Amino acid sequence: MSSLRWLGLGWDEGPFLQSERSALYERAIDVLLEAEAVYACDCSPADIQDRARKRGGPPGYDGFCRDRSLEATSGRMLRFKTPREGSIGFTDLVRGNPTFPLAAIEDFGVRKSNGEPLFILANVVDDADMSISHVIRGDDHTSNTPKYALLWEALGYGELPVFAHLPLINNAQGKKLSKRRDKVAVEDFRDEGYLAEAMVNYLALLGWSPGDDREILPLEEMISEFDLGDVKSSPAIFDERKLASVNSQYLRKMTPEEMVERSELWLRSRWEPLAPLVQERVRTLAEVYSMVEFLYRPEPVIDQTEWAKALRKNANFALVLEAAAETLAGAEWDVDGIHSALSAAGDKAGVANLRDSQAPVRLSVTGRSVGPPLMESLVLLGRDKTLSRIRAGLARVQDAPVTG
Repeated sequence: MSSLRWLGLGWDEGPFLQSERSALYERAIDVLLEAEAVYACDCSPADIQDRARKRGGPPGYDGFCRDRSLEATSGRMLRFKTPREGSIGFTDLVRGNPTFPLAAIEDFGVRKSNGEPLFILANVVDDADMSISHVIRGDDHTSNTPKYALLWEALGYGELPVFAHLPLINNAQGKKLSKRRDKVAVEDFRDEGYLAEAMVNYLALLGWSPGDDREILPLEEMISEFDLGDVKSSPAIFDERKLASVNSQYLRKMTPEEMVERSELWLRSRWEPLAPLVQERVRTLAEVYSMVEFLYRPEPVIDQTEWAKALRKNANFALVLEAAAETLAGAEWDVDGIHSALSAAGDKAGVANLRDSQAPVRLSVTGRSVGPPLMESLVLLGRDKTLSRIRAGLARVQDAPVTG
């Protein structure tokens, strides 16, 4: 929601929480039970894997409980009784009219053994209740859609919505975007100074084109010209160099006054939360930037002298970074959570003094041995960038160990 607001993309209603709609899902389950479209199953995942291994066939559930007539009591999953013969299809504005053989679709779960609905059931019930006309989602959901259609028909909802399974986004190397490997959060690009309007423009061009080799166009034109039928089915490539090019074109279109204003707003948003803490530590305005530049740069500028000095003084430097990467990965991302994580990292690395366990982290993240309070700085920098810089610092130590 924060990302959408920054991009200038509003919404008309919601958000809706499935946790508040359980009565709708329970009524749907009652309909399916009454129609004998579902059955109870007491197979554990281990049971399913064991039978698959023994039969030597494909993995997955084999319909073991389909004819056992178990009661739908607590502790038992409910599975949909998928027809054995025929095929099922749907209209897809991007991929045509795909069809799937029913024999290849297992008896899938619709309710967990603890009584909670599974995604596929909640998805279908929500779409019907909200009169959704078009289901637009990534093409990794294409394989779920036959199950969606079977449930929709069993619940008597009438004509299916129209589907549009959009191409997934790959990185510049052609690999599927990964949160572990790639920068995928919109907020990351906002924090690095990209313009919201440029981001919207570039994202709109992933898998779609307005034609005539046009790349730069305002949101109003994109809305008026966009058609789901024009979306390409092949994976789109997210290339940050191309995004930067689009962003630069937006920057060049600004007046100097607007450029200054937008720059000031961005600079202020990045470091303003640290201002009271920086204020206590600087003697001149010129010193402010050196205190907070780590927030603006893609990577910190390491002070070589301070780095070498810290390595000589702290024999556990690398151990601290390794432990910090582990403890911070699962920490609550606030001052107290980060403090606890760094204390735990120090204990793990055999460093009793919290200051000594903070020093390698501060140097790796900010490039300097002094600066604003570390916990507050890390909160503002964010988990992903913090962990990335700590891992880079660890690699730096391992690649160039200090001797003598």
